[in-house]
Amino acid sequence: MNKLKVIFVLSAVFISGCYRISLRSDSLSSANYYYLTENKDLSSVGRVAIVELENESDYPEISGDITESLYEQLQKRQIFGLSIIHKSDDSWRSLQLPGEGSYSLEQLAAIRKSLKCNAILVGTVTKYKPYPHMSIALRLKIVDLTDGQLLWGLEQVWDSADRKTQYRIERYFDKEKRNGFGPLREELVTVSSIEFLKFVTYEVASTL
Repeated sequence: MNKLKVIFVLSAVFISGCYRISLRSDSLSSANYYYLTENKDLSSVGRVAIVELENESDYPEISGDITESLYEQLQKRQIFGLSIIHKSDDSWRSLQLPGEGSYSLEQLAAIRKSLKCNAILVGTVTKYKPYPHMSIALRLKIVDLTDGQLLWGLEQVWDSADRKTQYRIERYFDKEKRNGFGPLREELVTVSSIEFLKFVTYEVASTL
């Protein structure tokens, strides 16, 4: 058992049948496909380390930007303690682990000891395009370091040209940025990478 590999792949969880998944298709939805465990209250996890995301896009800086934005949005939720781990951090580099792969239970224990956390959030920017319209795709998951249990996972594409996404941006500004922001400001989300990332990570955090 000590060689057991814990696979951090959301699709594997779906196949197993042991999941709860949101499949929302109405215009009010945020993230359409995500998993949230029923076996543990996330507020009891303690501290989660957000590891700088892997990047499969053509824009190397985007992984750091979205990691920072995600950290800020999760802080606002105040569900659990947070720390952020950059790829350049000695504590992560010394572990010599893949950013988003399969780890043994011994490796999970080493991560927990080195990063001083009870779970990690890892993932990948699978797509990012700033033009002709802003779009980004993410694959994310939170894994319990005590037993390798998948606590939460999400896969989604956000496309500013999509009408449902545009409607959700309007709702985002109505709720989060009411004072002094008109339609022109809402349109800024679709052209400003900083504002678009804030919107995306707001929606990600809202699934927890």
